Amino acid sequence: MNDRRLFLGKTLAGAIALSSGSVAFADPGVTDSKIVLGQSAAFSGPAAQLGIQLHAGAKAYFDQVNAHGGVFGRKIEILKLDDKYEADLAAVNTKKLIEVDEVFALFGYVGTPTSNAALPLFTKAKVPFFAPFTGAQSLREPFNPQIFNIRASYFDETEHLVERLARTGLKNIAVFYQNDAYGKAGLAGVERALKKINLPMIDVVTVERNSIDVTKAVEKLLPKRPDVIIQISAYASCAAYIKAMRKAGYTGQFYNVSFVGSKALADTLGNDGPGVIVSQVVPFPWHLATPVVSEYTKVMNKAGISDLNFSSLEGFIAAKVFVEGLKRAGRTLTRDRLISALETINIGNYDMGGFDVAFSPSNHNGSKFVDMTVITKDSKFRN
Repeated sequence: MNDRRLFLGKTLAGAIALSSGSVAFADPGVTDSKIVLGQSAAFSGPAAQLGIQLHAGAKAYFDQVNAHGGVFGRKIEILKLDDKYEADLAAVNTKKLIEVDEVFALFGYVGTPTSNAALPLFTKAKVPFFAPFTGAQSLREPFNPQIFNIRASYFDETEHLVERLARTGLKNIAVFYQNDAYGKAGLAGVERALKKINLPMIDVVTVERNSIDVTKAVEKLLPKRPDVIIQISAYASCAAYIKAMRKAGYTGQFYNVSFVGSKALADTLGNDGPGVIVSQVVPFPWHLATPVVSEYTKVMNKAGISDLNFSSLEGFIAAKVFVEGLKRAGRTLTRDRLISALETINIGNYDMGGFDVAFSPSNHNGSKFVDMTVITKDSKFRN
């Protein structure tokens, strides 16, 4: 009898909640007043600036939305956990965010090994995984309905980069890569791009994740004097390698992919920075004629942030697209409704303001945009 009363009580409570328009039956992380997101990223250690900058841009946009009442009256909160760019910590953090904190979606993870560690967890729980800061194919193939990528893939970046090299006539190409899933994904992209234009790779050298021990990499590659060294690593190790090679007398060129953390790389290099080339997957953050950059600049300045950079712009853009998905999902917000809503965003019905994003039910890779920039004096950039 007690069980029957309990069942009837729960049924009645559910009916009252439903009739009152409450979100009692909504997915985790959603209430009448808030939407809770989770982010595991590097906020300390050698890759810390990647997480710090990406989060800063996203939070600035979310804060602006919240200041204007949120989305259907719900304010957006983002819980951040530090994984130090280590896969094991990212897995622990993801489990906590999903099972303990009960977030609605995961947002802005930084890195391939960390995102790969989270992959089986959010897939099993059917939690949306939005805008990871990685171009790895493992987050693109096979198609996973939970994953939405904003940035171009490493295949897109490295192909663009290698094609540019080919046009300059530089043919002796070597690769310095991080010995993990990220580095190997970038290396595969370079190999693929070189094969398309029948150029050989003269050699490869590696560095361990979160390490700046580049001694062996210098000793191995320096005697071969490549015209260009393509780097697939984070800013601390890339800067260490550039400095060590320059000190040893190397006079060739260095090319980097966007994940390096452009502003952090330039700041770390100092006087060794000018001439280093970095591919980018978002517009130039100081080109105010681009509408989304102008908006980003105003929002960041209003938030008291004057240090503008590519990574925080990427976070800003990701947050802006996510909010558009929330708006299209409607007042009755669920994870499935968000996914369906995001899939309606395309170039024909959504104007980001100088940066095209398009999804579909069969393609969650939002952009193929790639640009090239070079570090100049005083740790600045030109494109």
